[in-house]
Amino acid sequence: MAGEGTGEPKQVGERIQRLRTELGLTQRQLAEPQYTAAYVSTLEAGKGRPSETALRYLAEKLGTSYEQLATGIPTGLRARLRLGLSEARRLLGTGEGAAADLLGDLLEQTVQLDLTDLRSEVLVALGDCALERGDLTTARDRFEEAEQLLAEEPLPRRVAAIRGRARTLRLAGELRYACYLLENTLDELNDQGLADPDALLLLYTTVLTLYLDMGAYERAGQAANHALELAPRVHDPVSVANLHRGVARTLAAQGRFEDAEAYLVKAQTVYQQWEIRTDLAHCHWMRGYLHTQHGRLPAAEAELESARDMLRAAGAEFYALQVEVELADVWWRRGRGEEAADLLTGMLGDLGLGHGSVHAAAAHRLLGSIREEHADTDAAERHYRAAVALLEEAGASGDLADACRMLGDLLHRLERTDEAVAAYRQGLLRAAHPGTTTLGPAPAVPVVPPERHG
Repeated sequence: MAGEGTGEPKQVGERIQRLRTELGLTQRQLAEPQYTAAYVSTLEAGKGRPSETALRYLAEKLGTSYEQLATGIPTGLRARLRLGLSEARRLLGTGEGAAADLLGDLLEQTVQLDLTDLRSEVLVALGDCALERGDLTTARDRFEEAEQLLAEEPLPRRVAAIRGRARTLRLAGELRYACYLLENTLDELNDQGLADPDALLLLYTTVLTLYLDMGAYERAGQAANHALELAPRVHDPVSVANLHRGVARTLAAQGRFEDAEAYLVKAQTVYQQWEIRTDLAHCHWMRGYLHTQHGRLPAAEAELESARDMLRAAGAEFYALQVEVELADVWWRRGRGEEAADLLTGMLGDLGLGHGSVHAAAAHRLLGSIREEHADTDAAERHYRAAVALLEEAGASGDLADACRMLGDLLHRLERTDEAVAAYRQGLLRAAHPGTTTLGPAPAVPVVPPERHG
């Protein structure tokens, strides 16, 4: 089985011989009274695979553990490596900055010891690290490598890597393909009868965010409901908190702001208990959005600035830039249009096609509104058209419709009626891109076996 280390007969035999020689034992002394010298000789030559009973007997006489003799892994090392991985994830969540170095050391050890299962988990964590920095190419490579390592393992074990790849695709602006990847995985789990609650919750929590980006609000609500039904079966409180944050965003999209706030409080409570600062920053980000929708602009500004500063302190610059797009919107609404324009113009060098496409489009839309307010219609049109191009490429249907409406309204005011009609139509009709998918039938809902008690 993958992840059990080096246990081929030749390598086991070499370990037996090395330890026996170090202790100064003959093959007969090691073997008796339960086995023969000839049996030990056969094992040391790598010509036979010892039973678990034999290995446990030999390990005791050699003064080592069964695990170390069978796999070459020193006693307790796997546990220590897993503790190291937990510490690295804690550092990643708190933004203390040493996560990448620790993960690099862990990766080297898991490669040397041939610990496939732990190596894949380290690769996923390194992918998460790269996402925080906005290094989408490295993130994608890490997630794909983890997936390939687990190619022969049951699908639930590959879900974390698949989910990581989908998150990378989303941030790169490939929303349709990311959605396809997650929906296809949900269907595969159902077809194979592998309705693992933890894996399903991870998939639903991730896909509902994509549905919202794509304007599929009804399907986002369905995914949120399925995930909430699974939540009592999941024992990881952070996974459930991530779901609650996603549910909050879904409710906000439906205009149910008070309900959204309630779920956001649930998520924030867990992040505070676990001291996960990056996720706490995302809660401030979401609360800033809720305040904006209620017209509470000073409170929105404070929340968004807190989110930006926390993310930047944690090294999550890519997410900090995305927060600044919404902060610029608040500044503009508060009469600070030029400050907002300067902020947006500066960040467009770091956001764009394939790297934060949706937020780059939001920056262009807002710049279009600011320029239109100052009667610079040529610049406004350029920004609206840039936003439309980015959103169409990404497949963000809801935002695309809004950007097309803004462009159409500008063209209509300029008495360019035919172009205005074309812009309005573009917001309603969009062709699917080759190799991606539009939203077809929703994935089947996997049947989760009832939880056993007692």
